[in-house]
Parts: sequence; C-alpha cells; structure tokens
Amino acid sequence: MNFIEELRWRGMIHDMTPGTEEQLSKEITAGYIGYDPTSDSLHIGNLASIMMLVHLQRAGHKPFILVGGATGMIGDPSGKSEERNLLDETTLRHNQEGIKKQLEKFLDFSHGHNAAEMVNNFDWINEFSFLQFLRDVGKHITVNYMMAKDSVKKRMESGSGISFTEFSYQLVQGYDFCWLFEHKGVKLQMGGSDQWGNIVTGTELIRRKLGEEAYALTCPLITKADGGKFGKSEAGNVWLDAKKTSPYKFYQFWLNTSDEDAAGYIKKFTLLSQKEIEDLQRQHNESPHLRILQKALARDITIRVHSEEGYQAAVEASEILFGKGTTETLKKLTEDTLLAVFEGVPQHEMTSNKIQHSLPVVDFLTERTKIFSSKGEARRMLKEGGVQINKQKVDEYFILTSSVLLNGKYILVQKGKKNYFLIKVV
Repeated sequence: MNFIEELRWRGMIHDMTPGTEEQLSKEITAGYIGYDPTSDSLHIGNLASIMMLVHLQRAGHKPFILVGGATGMIGDPSGKSEERNLLDETTLRHNQEGIKKQLEKFLDFSHGHNAAEMVNNFDWINEFSFLQFLRDVGKHITVNYMMAKDSVKKRMESGSGISFTEFSYQLVQGYDFCWLFEHKGVKLQMGGSDQWGNIVTGTELIRRKLGEEAYALTCPLITKADGGKFGKSEAGNVWLDAKKTSPYKFYQFWLNTSDEDAAGYIKKFTLLSQKEIEDLQRQHNESPHLRILQKALARDITIRVHSEEGYQAAVEASEILFGKGTTETLKKLTEDTLLAVFEGVPQHEMTSNKIQHSLPVVDFLTERTKIFSSKGEARRMLKEGGVQINKQKVDEYFILTSSVLLNGKYILVQKGKKNYFLIKVV
C-alpha cells in the first residue's frame, strides 16, 4: 500500500512539502500528529487526523501520537478567536489516558516494528528553563517569520490581539518536532490544514538547528456541503466517548448526513476500498431512498468507535420509531438512549403512588396523563387496537402496575401509528 496514493484518492491531502512522497517511498518513516488533551475524549473533528495515522501504519510506517501536556497548558491560537482556559497537570494526564484508550481502537500499539507510540511533550518541556528555550530554540526563528503565520495575523487583525503565551505556541510545537526528530527519528509531522504554519515552523527549526530535512503533510479541514461546521450536532460536539455521546446519537449523526457529505465521509473515515465505495455509490444512486451510503458509513464508524454490540443496539433503537421495535428491544435501552430516541415527543409526569398497585389503562390515559381528552375516546381507540404501552397493544381492560416501568421510571405510550408520549413516573 502506498500511503500518499491512498490519501490522494480519498481526498485527504491539502498541503505537502517537497520530497515528502519520495521520503515515504524510500524507507519506513516515523510520522506524528499532536493532540491537545483539553478533554478526556476526542471527537469526530479529530477523525480525519486519526485516519491519517491509521493509513500511515497500514502502509508499514510508524505512527507517533504526541499528547500536548505542555502545549495544552498554553493553547494554540490556530482557528481560535480568543484565549483558551489553561489546565493543570493532573487533568492533562487523566485526559491523556482517555485519548489513548480511544486511539487503541484504531491503531496497534503493541505489535511489530511499526507499533504506534504515544509521547507527551510535558516530559521534555517541563525541565526546559525559559533562558534555555530562548537560547536553543528562539534564536533560530525570527519574529518576522512568526508574524507572517495566518493564525497570528488573523488574531492581530481581529482586534482581540494575542498574548505572548499563545504567540510562542508555534515555537513550542516546532521544538516538539525537533525533539522527536532527534530522539525518536520522526521525520514527518501531519495534521489539519489549519496546522500548516505550526508544522512548517518545525521543519524550519530542524533545518536551521540541526541542518536536517523534515517533512510536513496536512489534510483538508472537513466541512459540510451546506457550509455548516462538521463535527457538531444540535447538542454540540459528537464525542467518541459513549458517556459524552451515546452510540445511538453517534450512529444517528452519520445516518442523517446528506448524500453529498456521505460520499466524501465514507472515503475519509472508513477503510473500505475504492472498489467497495464505488459499488456502494452505484447502489445508492440507483435507490437513494434506501440511504445505502449513510448506512454503510454509520455502520463502519460506529463499530470501530463503539463495538459491534454498540452498533446493533443503535440500529435496534433507531428502528423503534419506525414501528419495528419490540417490547424486549425497548426494555434493553439505557435511560440515556431511551431519552435520546424519544427526544422531542410530548412528555408527562405522574406520581409513583398512582401505579404502585394497579391503575386501569383508561384512567391512566385520561385523568393521569391527558393523552385522551375523554374516557369514551380512549375506550374507542383501545377497542380498535390503536393504543400501545411499551410497544405492546393493550385493550380497555389492561391494568398498569410498576412492572411496566422502563428503567424503573418510564412508560411509552403510542396513540395510533405515529403519536408517541413518554410518561415519567416520579
């Protein structure tokens, strides 16, 4: 597998320094991407760079992941309009462990000559004195060179300005590359296109300080076809951590992408071959209403990030709204998933003493929840089989007890084919 050719057909190359392709063809090359540990979870905005590391390793090269324990204490001005909050070392170490666990689902950290390695720049920058940094790093890069970077110019032009702390970020990141070059033999740094300025500062520092050649490669920032920001849902970031974004919501994000977006995402975020993707695209074009591309995309990424079981649970949960779910499926849903599936449906509250012993369904549907305006209307629909409790049809003689509660506190009522109500028993 040729790494550059693989990235090229997937649309994952934005900029590349001269000689990069030749270097990767010539020998096994170590390359790295840096992540600021500002959270204990990565999100789907990080997926493009993660997949670059995956393709690098699959092509036989060695991936390094640099966690910016030191730079995370400063903050990168690239793409930011204001200063970020600074984190303490304990939080940063905790976040590093969370990030590694997620990357272990994508990369092999334990086998072969090109096993992935994780390093933390705090380990070499922590003991670096300010005077030593000025002498060994600062003297090699001019202020003019640093001011010319887009990330700096945009902040200066915005009127908010930039602190010396963030201004120095590109020097610190450049030194990371220099340190990894010297101590780990890393010759390539990769990242998103917004990181180009910081990355080439590293290649320049290596050239001026060590007299050696290093290489840079960036991928395009992922955007949505409609111009919206990729990686966000209505609720905010779509995280890789199931506690922050449930497998159901994660799956739904990909399932709900547009045809145009899905055609690009399936190349960038899956390992499906060119032929497999072309076949899927052809099938999709023949029957767009089946959303074949979106389903293949959602399946691949959800399994990789969460597991086969997480994917199956997400599919089952998704089908509930379309009448395919069963009572058993409903009972298996976690509270978070249940609330996510029925987000937006009318909700009512009812006190638990009303259901502890027994509650006739007609009273439940009228006096307790007001789902029906009259008992006559409720009885009529019950006789016609038009009412379901927890996805099970019930008649007018049905009695509710605490055994019907989902997760010990919810009851799902379906009135007709499409009208859902979620009752919370408090």
